[in-house]
Amino acid sequence: MSVTGLCQICETNEAEHSCSNCGTLACADHWDEALGLCAECAATVERGDDRERVQPDDLDDDDVMRF
Repeated sequence: MSVTGLCQICETNEAEHSCSNCGTLACADHWDEALGLCAECAATVERGDDRERVQPDDLDDDDVMRF
């Protein structure tokens, strides 16, 4: 998948990734490669928050934002 636009976290760098959890476009500086998540979602995982990750099967076309 091709990602175009600015990072939605810093709004400065070119986005290179799209978070599979929240859909945020993220640059390399705001991407956790090990978890495959944006920095904000990775921080919730690392803190051990009880939030449940959204799985692709949980979404239907009304829930998905396409860029």
